[in-house]
Amino acid sequence: MATGPAPFETFGPGGVRIVSDRLGDPDARAVVFLHGGGQTRRSWSRAASAVAKRGWQAVTVDMRGHGESDWSSDGDYRVVSFAEDAREVLLRLPPNPVLVGASLGGFTSMLLAGELSRGIASAVVLVDIVPNMNPSGAARIHNFMADRMVEGFASLDEVADMIAEYNPHRPRPTDLNGLRANLRRRGDRWYWHWDPQFIDGTAANPPIEVIDTERLYTAVEAILADGVPMLLVRGQVSDLVSQDSANEFLARFPQVEFVDVQGAGHMVAGDRNDLFADAVVDFLARHA
Repeated sequence: MATGPAPFETFGPGGVRIVSDRLGDPDARAVVFLHGGGQTRRSWSRAASAVAKRGWQAVTVDMRGHGESDWSSDGDYRVVSFAEDAREVLLRLPPNPVLVGASLGGFTSMLLAGELSRGIASAVVLVDIVPNMNPSGAARIHNFMADRMVEGFASLDEVADMIAEYNPHRPRPTDLNGLRANLRRRGDRWYWHWDPQFIDGTAANPPIEVIDTERLYTAVEAILADGVPMLLVRGQVSDLVSQDSANEFLARFPQVEFVDVQGAGHMVAGDRNDLFADAVVDFLARHA
């Protein structure tokens, strides 16, 4: 078994290079983690480690325009393109992988397993995302990402202060080195390590599918019709997936399992990785 994450590359539509890490036995069945908008594969490090320790192969993906993966030269940030990128990753893995998608990664999982490549996943975990997400919560996330997108930050302390204001329920980190995974230094300033076209309205093909609620519902319906088990993990203090939104989703799809993670907001794995990892591992043990 590998002692640390082993990077590998695949290529999606338009030749976009996608960088992923695998942790654990490369011959074992894989759990593939797809991060949210503005994050990187490093967001899953503790959850991936917990899954790999249980005998799975944990694969974390930098989605196009994020982390070490290529930015799209033609501004193609459609959710279906994220899904096609992810499909190329899954085709490199043993059969019957599991998809774990947070926010944008959850939308990507819906369209990949329910529309683009039905049957490609043996189970799907949606992390704090449903088709009927709360518009005010989505706007708050967008505003947070856009706020310092152009001018950047003078220091990592500025970044930590901004994150603490956005996520008051999460303790401000004392060691700021972990922030470097989501930032890059240019000159004397720090900038988020994702393509501004992803959210600034200039992309030729933005991720407009995130507001096509019926298309996403249809994809979820197809996944469940194929007999693929699904788990929804909500952050109990999330402003993107309200309790009402979760209840509406679960009433529409009663076969979906549900875990409400106490003390977690939208960034569930980062806020309460212990409870999140336990929920995922328990789900996998029973269904996959």
